[in-house]
Amino acid sequence: MSQKVAVLGTGKIGEALLSGMIRAGWAPADLLVTARRPERAEELRTRHGVTPVTNTEAAKTADTLILTVKPQDMGTLLDELAPHVPADRLVISGAAGIPTSFFEERLASGTPVVRVMTNTPALVDEAMSVISAGTHATEAHVAHAEAIFGAVGKTLRVPESQQDACTALSGSGPAYFFYLVEAMTDAGILLGLPRDKAHDLIVQSAIGAAVMLRDSGEHPVKLRENVTSPAGTTINAIRELENHGVRAALIAALEAARDRSRELASGKKD
Repeated sequence: MSQKVAVLGTGKIGEALLSGMIRAGWAPADLLVTARRPERAEELRTRHGVTPVTNTEAAKTADTLILTVKPQDMGTLLDELAPHVPADRLVISGAAGIPTSFFEERLASGTPVVRVMTNTPALVDEAMSVISAGTHATEAHVAHAEAIFGAVGKTLRVPESQQDACTALSGSGPAYFFYLVEAMTDAGILLGLPRDKAHDLIVQSAIGAAVMLRDSGEHPVKLRENVTSPAGTTINAIRELENHGVRAALIAALEAARDRSRELASGKKD
């Protein structure tokens, strides 16, 4: 933890990562940040005690560079960094859809790159971060990435060929649950409940269901069957979900997210 780590393009997820690392034992003095706006950089210094630097300074001084800019901005950032990044620096990418080869081709030969797809629950230390090693990344590099992202949630190693699928499932996943809660809240209002009460009922039900999925070890089908009595309310609701093709719609939605991740990797923006 005495190594210097720089977070480049520090937005909400980058700040959550910084905060988690500090709670996990990293010294703020060893954490560097870059931000597009000077006032944002100063805000990070005041809030966390970290050191704002330029992208070039980060490349020259940090042992690990975590790149959190948007995928469409990554090429420009790498053009700026490439002349200053020695081949022994660990580069961690948090950009959706961009393969490690994209970085390896633009940085010094042999530069270790690790690809990470995290998600917004990092803001509450409940992230799911999926980690893949590039060509030159060693076990130690991947373990270091796990230690960093483990500060804000759970980590999982996968082959890079599975990253687009993971982006569709967990990277975008929180949005699907928010969408579902939004729809169920509207349904509660339609059924006569005030919005705040419908919201509380659904959110707590979601939390309880998630904890059961995590801790019980039971298959989701079994857990669903435990709620589904013969000729009861739940089976009638399930029938309507099936009649409206909800399962098929979810599969199609995740395929669309995976395909968009692949398009980002190929450089397609629209």
